[in-house]
Amino acid sequence: MTLPDFDDVRAAAERLKGRIRRTPMLRHRALDAAAGGVVLVKPEPLQVTGSFKFRGATNASLRLGEAARKGGVVTHSSGNHGQAVAAACHALGMPALIAMPQDAPSVKVEATRAWGAEIHFFDRHNTDREALTAELAQKRGATVVPPFDHPDVIAGQGTALLELLEDAEAAGLKVDQFAINTGGGGLLAGSALSAKALAPQAKIYAVEPEGWDDYGQSLRAGERVPVDGKGAGLCDSLLSKVPGVLTFAINSPRVADGLSVTPAEVFAAMRFAFTHLKVVVEPGGAVSLAALLAGKLETRDRVTALILSGGNVDAAVFGQAMAA
Repeated sequence: MTLPDFDDVRAAAERLKGRIRRTPMLRHRALDAAAGGVVLVKPEPLQVTGSFKFRGATNASLRLGEAARKGGVVTHSSGNHGQAVAAACHALGMPALIAMPQDAPSVKVEATRAWGAEIHFFDRHNTDREALTAELAQKRGATVVPPFDHPDVIAGQGTALLELLEDAEAAGLKVDQFAINTGGGGLLAGSALSAKALAPQAKIYAVEPEGWDDYGQSLRAGERVPVDGKGAGLCDSLLSKVPGVLTFAINSPRVADGLSVTPAEVFAAMRFAFTHLKVVVEPGGAVSLAALLAGKLETRDRVTALILSGGNVDAAVFGQAMAA
C-alpha cells in the first residue's frame, strides 16, 4: 500500500465534515501548574463511539466503492476500532463483522453490538488476527479495514491532531511537543503527518503501557521489534506486540522517542482527568497524560499537546482507578 501523506489527512478532514464530532481543545490551570508550562488536551472520549477510532473507520468506509460496500467490512479489535467500524457501517447501511478477543471489556462488546455489528470472538493469545479476518472476509465477500495499518485509517486518525493544531493557532499558541498514545501506531502516524506539516519544529513522543513498549524499543533499534506480550493488560486498547508496517514507516523518521507508563501512573491520570477536566478516560486513553503527570516528559516553559484517545472503560476498572 502507498503511504499516506498530509494531503490525505486534509482530504480526510473534508470527507469527515458533518460525520464526526469536532472535539474541543481543553486547558486547565491545575494541568498547566503540574507541567510548569501550557498543556493542550484533545478529549476524544467525547467523539462518536467514545474514541478517536471513529475518524479512521469512517474515512476508510467512505473510501469504499459501491460494490465493496455491499459486501461490508470485517475487522479485528479489542473494542474501540470495532465500535468505530460498526458505527461507520451503520451510518452507511453496510454489514459489519467484528472479531473481538474473548476477554474484551464488556462495555466495548455491548457498544459494538448496539451498532448492529456481528461479533466473532477469538483467543487473544493464540489467534493470528490478520489470518482470521482475512478468512472471514473471504467467506463473506467483505473488505478488511484493519485497526491501524491502512492508509485511509491513518489519514482519518490524523484529523484529530489537525483540529488541535488549528485550535492552538487560533489561540495564539505554538506547540513545542506532542505526546501521543500508541498501540499499533495509527494515531501516532496520522498525528505525525499533521504535526510535521503544521508544527515541524515540535518533537513527537510515542507513549505506551509498560511492558507493551514495542514502539519505543523499535524506534531506538531502528527496526520493528516485537514484545513478549506479558505486560499488564490494563490498557487493553494499546496491547499491540509489534508496530505496523505502514505506521512504522511513517513514524520512524518523525517520532523522537518512546515513553512508557505504569498501571499506577495510568490510574493517577484517569483520576486527574475526571477530577479536573471532567472527562472519563479509559486506561489506554490516559497514557500520554500519565507520562506528563509522572514527569517523564520535560514540560517546563513549553507548550505540550496530547490526545485523550478514548473513554470506553468498564465501570469496575474506572472504580479501581478512582479508589487507587
